[in-house]
Amino acid sequence: MGAVGAASPYGSFRLKHRNHIDGQWCDSVSARRFVVHDPADLREVCHDYPLSTLEDVDRAVCGAHDAFARWRRQTLAERVGILRRSAQIIRDRRDDIARLITRENGKLLSESLVEIDAAALELDYQIGEGERQFGHIGDCYRAGILGYSRREPLGVVSVIVPWNFPFNVPWRKLAPALMAGNTAILKPASQTPAVGEAVVQILIEAGLPAGVVQFVTGSGGELSRALVAHPLVRAVTFTGSTEVGRTIAETASRRFTRTQLEMGGKNPMVVLADSDLELAAHDAAVGAFSCAGQWCTATSRLIVEESVADTVMESLLRLTGALRLGPGCQPDSTMGPVAGEAQLHSILKHIVRAKEQKARFVAGGERAGAIGLEHGCFIAPSIVENPSPDLDISTTEVFGPVLAVYRVPRYEDALRLANAVPYGLSSSIYTRDLDKAVHFAEHSEVGLTHVNLHSAYKEPQHSFGGVKESGFGLPEAGSTGIRFFQDDKAIYIRKRNFASVT
Repeated sequence: MGAVGAASPYGSFRLKHRNHIDGQWCDSVSARRFVVHDPADLREVCHDYPLSTLEDVDRAVCGAHDAFARWRRQTLAERVGILRRSAQIIRDRRDDIARLITRENGKLLSESLVEIDAAALELDYQIGEGERQFGHIGDCYRAGILGYSRREPLGVVSVIVPWNFPFNVPWRKLAPALMAGNTAILKPASQTPAVGEAVVQILIEAGLPAGVVQFVTGSGGELSRALVAHPLVRAVTFTGSTEVGRTIAETASRRFTRTQLEMGGKNPMVVLADSDLELAAHDAAVGAFSCAGQWCTATSRLIVEESVADTVMESLLRLTGALRLGPGCQPDSTMGPVAGEAQLHSILKHIVRAKEQKARFVAGGERAGAIGLEHGCFIAPSIVENPSPDLDISTTEVFGPVLAVYRVPRYEDALRLANAVPYGLSSSIYTRDLDKAVHFAEHSEVGLTHVNLHSAYKEPQHSFGGVKESGFGLPEAGSTGIRFFQDDKAIYIRKRNFASVT
């Protein structure tokens, strides 16, 4: 553990197990470390990494601030070249990266590969957005004045990323930040530090100058405040829980630090009687149980018209029962473990609370302890049928393989129930009725919605973010992805009078 350049099962990635500050791989000044266990078998240690301190964060921020003066002067062609090479490295080493994601996070190898491919697409799109960043020029109201605008980088930005998509999310944030000319501090989740290191290794190999991206590992509770409150940090982009996001926003507001928060969800799928019921049931299972339910856009509430509820439930239970739990690296597994012991206990706490409130589980509702799974963080895919809308299981994000199913008389009741939560990230509706589909799309209180697609589907050319308690600030991805990392500057020039020149 912790040996620099030690042999690795991840092909070309020879992990350093260290921070990266001012172009150097280094330990924390505390010399303390934390251990990451394999979520498929907690007896296995994957890695250990520095338990960084406020002093480490200060060094990283100051280093990024020093590098900013140089990086902002890099030509567009140089920035594009570095990020295009990064995208190619990602594609060339996708199998190595997938093994690393699966080892730390637990998700299936197939799910890790999907994440990697999505990251490369995010990178491609944000490179293009950076190439298309133009100001505006035009005549002013007053004669003899030329006015134009330009977009400028902010400076140092803190990039705080989650463990559920530990490779995709860093690129979704770093690519636009770097294309805009900013420098960054990357703070990975404590469950997935090695994936964060792989991101940094790729950038270094692609030619990123020293200091442009700093990398610190450790406790989010200890480091996040420093990454937000530091006087040299101009912006923070965060993906994680609403509770932590609220704390970040409060801290950032004291220094007017720009914030971009992508937070929790309690995402509904509405199924109407006229829809393709088999497709709806299939997509509900995919949306609820892929990545063991640990994606912010997961389908966590299924709202079905009463007249077809039995049919949908029959298909859903059949699909859920066919899921095969196992380590993500095993080819026959169709659902992996949840991402670590803390996550395991958090989800089980939600399940216990639901049972105390008399919610009725028709599938799962327990830790999976079959032979071969007993040492891992496996939770049986769980379905709660028709809980009261005011129960905790109906309104609180579980972030695990738990789906609540509701029966409603008609569409209007479904829409009302879909919006009756404090979150507003994603939603979907299954119907052949164009009028109802359009009405739902216009009245669903979310940042992204879908028709006849599960709630987690997204593409990089469209903005990604939520409303209500699911998002704050400009959303990620799309054209807003890079705009978050830029200031606008207006410039006015008095033109020389050439009226006498013929």
